Amino acid sequence: MAISIEQHEYVAHIVDLLQFFGPVESKPLFGGFGVFLEGLIFGRIAGNELYLKVDVQNRQDYKDLGLQAFSFEKNGKQFKMSY
Repeated sequence: MAISIEQHEYVAHIVDLLQFFGPVESKPLFGGFGVFLEGLIFGRIAGNELYLKVDVQNRQDYKDLGLQAFSFEKNGKQFKMSY
């Protein structure tokens, strides 16, 4: 699947906004983009959505805000990831 110019512009915009954290960069990842800080992935961009990595400590905070987990379908099965 080819990445559109609009997608690249969106990714560049998100990375630019996140620079206050430090040297944030993006890399292609499974049809989208991973968002990294000092080599550690902390987010994922799929389409025009930024998903942030969650864990046991903050998962409920995201749910309370009504935010949905990143999910995808493969071979008729739905998979949710920790983003």
